[in-house]
Amino acid sequence: MDNYKQQITETATWLKQKGVAIPKVGVILGTGLGELVKMIEAEQTIAYNDIPNFPVSTVEFHKGNLIYGKIGGTQVLAMQGRFHYYEGYTMQQITFPIRVMKALGVQYLLVSNAAGGINPEYKKGDLVLIDDHINLQPESPLRGLNDASFGDRFPDMSSPYSALLSSRLKEQAKVLGLSLKKGVYAAVPGPNLETKAEYRYLKIIGADLVGMSTVPEVIVASQAGIPCAAVSVVTDECDPDNLHPVSLKEIIEVAVKADAKLSRLLAEVIKSLGQ
Repeated sequence: MDNYKQQITETATWLKQKGVAIPKVGVILGTGLGELVKMIEAEQTIAYNDIPNFPVSTVEFHKGNLIYGKIGGTQVLAMQGRFHYYEGYTMQQITFPIRVMKALGVQYLLVSNAAGGINPEYKKGDLVLIDDHINLQPESPLRGLNDASFGDRFPDMSSPYSALLSSRLKEQAKVLGLSLKKGVYAAVPGPNLETKAEYRYLKIIGADLVGMSTVPEVIVASQAGIPCAAVSVVTDECDPDNLHPVSLKEIIEVAVKADAKLSRLLAEVIKSLGQ
């Protein structure tokens, strides 16, 4: 545990020395989602493999860069690619960047992901605001971290998604004329997609979406006291009674098409947080 704390401090100190001052908003960009990067007036772009103690993304279409700059005057620290349990990382490695963001002074966290749509009302390319989640991953990122400096060991999860940020996302979606649905996200280990029976199960227990990320970061943000919100892009329709094979290539194509509207939405919310 002491070594983990030391690594967080070392990484935050190193980033400060590279010119990453006090970012106000942290952003995690999911699979196939990277247009927001073009909207950042970048001051620093740093490859993950150059950052001390940082994991390295092994997933295709995850660029693996940390970008620091401004969107409309708001200082942003954006992760262009994230880490997943199925890559072989521990939950503490996956959420290490959130701990570093906290050490750097990040006040808000915005998360995006590509997800399968279980709710029959969802169509490919839809944007869905996550308003709750079901954690089906096998381990908690808080396991073993019993030092008070990380936050409450038993953080309350009755409202892990910030009402303020969710409200801003809904407001800005309305201003931009974008449809923003809402739903419950189920996090599974991956990397395989689900069977018909598993999609039925997920629907029965109340999931509208399914994916392999996001929840570990949200749990750590909650413990660390960073308000967060998350938006999914529906990349495939998971109707167990009419299920068709889907490839990563198809998932990426849908995500890329929806990315422009998602990035516009996130950019406007980020601007509003700087006012």
